[in-house]
Amino acid sequence: MPVEAIIFDMDGVLVDSEPYWLVARQEFARDLGKIWTDDDQRLAMGRNTIEWAQVMRERLHLEQSVESIMEDVIARVIAHYEQRLPLRPGAIEAVQAAASAYPVALASGSPKRIIQRVMELTGLNQVFHYVVYGDDFANGKPAPDIYLATAQLLGVPPARCLGIEDSANGVRSLHAAGMYIIAAPSPGFILPPEIIALCHRVIDSLEQFSVDLVREIGG
Repeated sequence: MPVEAIIFDMDGVLVDSEPYWLVARQEFARDLGKIWTDDDQRLAMGRNTIEWAQVMRERLHLEQSVESIMEDVIARVIAHYEQRLPLRPGAIEAVQAAASAYPVALASGSPKRIIQRVMELTGLNQVFHYVVYGDDFANGKPAPDIYLATAQLLGVPPARCLGIEDSANGVRSLHAAGMYIIAAPSPGFILPPEIIALCHRVIDSLEQFSVDLVREIGG
């Protein structure tokens, strides 16, 4: 079944932001005399803002509100972004190539104000047909809600959409939505075999992305 639309995740796919999120959460935990581990980070990856803040509250055994956790961590991430925007190699070119042949959209669980800032800094707000924010949905990834809503906006059946993700939760979300899946894992975050088995292709970098690859996946 041919692909008719392409949907990109942002964190870890277009921007190598996972190290920033990891450092921000580690700094947050450290300032409270606690430790944020790689296992904790994997549980938080790919989720919407409220959900990852809830994960942090539970994993760190905190009494403070989810809202205060969100604000603190987001502020730390933005501070790192303002110093250097960590674009992944080939990210801009991949979106532009995809947009030359298909309708394209962004579906990200990152906080809305971070997404908007990245879109402005990269100019991709002029390329994507739609930008869909995970904060607008009660259920974040791995639930399929954000991808199903994005497909509806694009006017394309989910089975004819291809999504590009880096995290296990993101891949699970695409799989639950019934979409084609390309995994482009963040450096240092290895996807487990059961997640790789759900993907139609796994690439090391968006520099390996091409319209021909999409057409090949769609058969």
